[in-house]
Amino acid sequence: MSGRGPATGGAAPTDKREGMARDVAAGVAGGMAAALTQGLDQLGLALGAGQQAQLLAYLGLIQKWNRVYNLTALRRPDEMFSHHLMDSLAVVAPLCRQLGLTYGDSAVASAAAPGARPLRVLDVGSGAGLPGVVLAICCPGLAVDCVDTVAKKAAFIQQVAAQLQLGTLRGVHERVERLSGPYDLICSRAFASLADFVNWSGQALAEEGVWLAMKGKHPSEEIAALPAHVGVFHVEPLQVPGLAAERCLVWLRKGLAAVDTTPA
Repeated sequence: MSGRGPATGGAAPTDKREGMARDVAAGVAGGMAAALTQGLDQLGLALGAGQQAQLLAYLGLIQKWNRVYNLTALRRPDEMFSHHLMDSLAVVAPLCRQLGLTYGDSAVASAAAPGARPLRVLDVGSGAGLPGVVLAICCPGLAVDCVDTVAKKAAFIQQVAAQLQLGTLRGVHERVERLSGPYDLICSRAFASLADFVNWSGQALAEEGVWLAMKGKHPSEEIAALPAHVGVFHVEPLQVPGLAAERCLVWLRKGLAAVDTTPA
């Protein structure tokens, strides 16, 4: 018979560790919320509290699913926040200006007459849903399809749409070459060369639609290699809060004569 008395409070160390973990998680979440508010201010985006909560919940879903599905090479929450979330948020205002949209809790699909169909957006090679999910949250009037050839990534987008109640968001498991559209805007982020991007998705672009490619440095060589039937009409530099790296947006359209977009 053991001389030791009965264990008392044996679960206390575990409870203490779990409590500390909850405190750390709450601290991280609070810090992210403050950083998001500051970043939105710097970008000039006035999003409602509900949308901000959705953005942070989305980031949490990426972190959770990334452990199994390998959605992104980044593992640290702060890196996901700056390199993914803020990077995608930086495109919202330029996109809205180009398409004549508003953003916020009361965002409308377009300036078209009541009853007109919502503008359709295709996010090519979407991966974890960047920037497609962010666009769906910030501009709820857009109908956003996120296409990826990896089934588990398309399934993740469907899960995000269900959990965040984003009825205008859809994950699509398919090759972009097989989609017919028509989409008013086709976008990509860190996907492929500009030539491959427009060649693979051209059949899905609406007659008056535009392409939007998110790039790092000004892609002069890629622009020079574009097919003759596609032209760049604007290259827009971006400043991403908390990210010390070059970023730009390349806007393209069919049947447009080439213009000089080389930075001065």
